[in-house]
Amino acid sequence: MKHASLKMLAGAAFALMLASTPALASDNSSSSDQQKAAPLYPDATRKEPKLDLTDAKEQKTLNEGLDAAQANDKDKATQLLQPIVDSSKSKYAQAMALQGLARIHATNNDLPGGIELLKRALDNGVLPNDAYFQLEYQLATFYLLNTQYQQSIDTVEKWRAEGKKETPESYALEGEAYYRLQKYPESIAAIQKAQSMTNKPDPRWNQLLMLDYSDSGQKDKAAALAKQQVSASPTDPTSFHNALSLDIQSQNYADALKLMEQAKTNGMVTTEGDYTTMAKLYMNSAQDSSTSDPGPDSSKAVAVLEEGMSKGAVKPSAENYTLLGDAHMIGGDADAAAAAYQKAIPLATDGEPSYKAGVALLMDNKYSAAKSLLQQAISKGVKHKGKAYMALAQANAGLKDKAAAAEAVMDAEKDPETAAQAKAWLQKAGVGS
Repeated sequence: MKHASLKMLAGAAFALMLASTPALASDNSSSSDQQKAAPLYPDATRKEPKLDLTDAKEQKTLNEGLDAAQANDKDKATQLLQPIVDSSKSKYAQAMALQGLARIHATNNDLPGGIELLKRALDNGVLPNDAYFQLEYQLATFYLLNTQYQQSIDTVEKWRAEGKKETPESYALEGEAYYRLQKYPESIAAIQKAQSMTNKPDPRWNQLLMLDYSDSGQKDKAAALAKQQVSASPTDPTSFHNALSLDIQSQNYADALKLMEQAKTNGMVTTEGDYTTMAKLYMNSAQDSSTSDPGPDSSKAVAVLEEGMSKGAVKPSAENYTLLGDAHMIGGDADAAAAAYQKAIPLATDGEPSYKAGVALLMDNKYSAAKSLLQQAISKGVKHKGKAYMALAQANAGLKDKAAAAEAVMDAEKDPETAAQAKAWLQKAGVGS
């Protein structure tokens, strides 16, 4: 059964820092006021440097430039901040301007440029601790965004060690980086640490934890976590799709179907993928060896597909009409199956729908129509050519054309898949191959 993987479903949804770059360290007060403010890193090992920004006009320009950078106004931010970087006598002002320009670079898809500017700001040496450590954390985030995962880990660990500060977000960032490095135990430990530090953990952390469990072979833990999320948020599409994907990957089709039925009740079956997946799960249930009557589940598969088509969610494609035909065939309605397959024929690039329609018509003893479609299928190309010739032989036999039937069987004998069956037919008919 084809299905979306957990990565496709969760994908970038769990990316902890990729949605946006962090806010800038503010500079809306004088340097003397900043020195008096309660420090954010009171236990930091770094010695607080002496600030050197005394020009009120330059400070106003710096603030305006940082505001422009925060608003991603590239032209205005560059116009205001670049002269400060180039010619200011204040190393503090230069460092803060570099931070603003770094954000502009990063938000305009130049992460390497942003990283270099942040490093220059940190190396400047005059930033107060609050600004310094905020920039260092920002650098760890930029490294993560730029797929420099080990550098991101090293930087955030340095930030914690020197700033003497721990936050759940910093461990989540580290967990993301470890996951990208496929260091799953380390990622799991970091994410669990993050979750333990807050009463309101980010839901995306659970998604990352599920990926850790799934990719490290602990699918049972991933599935259990996914079900917990669904129970906690039954109308959350991401939780639903994560749990569904894990059930399908583990071939827990009965659980997957129950989940989809619950989701449909909650109005969450809305996309083409949702409808076709649900139909396939019903078809799988109909074909289960323990099912005495495939009819009810095959009818549900048909109903789901037809509902999706009526709503415009399930598009009129060769694949979808073929799926509808398969659902009818499982339920034993060959006439409806043939009609669905025939809708797929003009949309298909090969002869598969024609072959399936021909086989369905054979079941209704409509030999002439079946023969025409089977010949068309062979001409357009089919996956199992020998089977198509054997079906053509059956159509010819139904039309009392023994010579044509024998000719089709001899063609089927050339295919290793049907060679033995064809040979037995020919021997029984007394026809030499």
